[in-house]
Amino acid sequence: MIRVMVVEDEEQIRNILKKMIEKTPDCEVVSSCGNFAAAISDFIRLRPDAVFMDIDLAGESGLDCAKAITEVDPKVKIIFATAHSEYMANAFEIYAFDYLVKPFDLERIGKTLGKIKSMTSGNATGSNGTKTETGYEKLVIRGKEEINLIDTKDIIMIERSDGICRIVTGDEIFLTSTSLSSIQDKLDPDKFMRCHKSYIIRVEAVKKLEVYGRWTYTVTLKDTDETALMTSEKYNEMKQKFCGF
Repeated sequence: MIRVMVVEDEEQIRNILKKMIEKTPDCEVVSSCGNFAAAISDFIRLRPDAVFMDIDLAGESGLDCAKAITEVDPKVKIIFATAHSEYMANAFEIYAFDYLVKPFDLERIGKTLGKIKSMTSGNATGSNGTKTETGYEKLVIRGKEEINLIDTKDIIMIERSDGICRIVTGDEIFLTSTSLSSIQDKLDPDKFMRCHKSYIIRVEAVKKLEVYGRWTYTVTLKDTDETALMTSEKYNEMKQKFCGF
């Protein structure tokens, strides 16, 4: 059973959301409240698996409320349900699991909850109920004229050069001024490695290593013509961590 809390300052919308959520099998709304203080209090007391959160809580910030909730339990899934689409980038970049824009769609809500259920199935249930995860499922990358949401599972490598990061996927290359360290903080360390001061690679994408210099290797990667560099220190670390020798 997925235990859900709804935080919305308009009672009518709270009731609509509650009904829509509970139409999804194995989902229960355990709390429905309309302000920052009540949300924090109910979350600490009930520890739901997911929170549907409005951005504007009668003048209070839903973003700040969500941040406070994730500080109590970083594993909770925050789904912003709001009329304010302009906050999408900030929400995803920090802690959002999903972002729904009013008017809400029953099928869309069902898909979001279904995704949460699939992630928690097979794990122990209880007050925490959610599998511990590291890293984000999506990166929000701001370009000059657009915002891109990139599935981290699609990332092959990231290169930092001349103050710009190139994020390479199998289909596209995205450019951002965000630092390599900031991107690294959002990636699962079990899947990605900072193999060089200028490169992050997806470990399972490594196809071949070739000696490049006394202390460096060239890394050939799957699904791209791009190559990365790896230091000898990181090469030894990868052997021990991922290859068992």
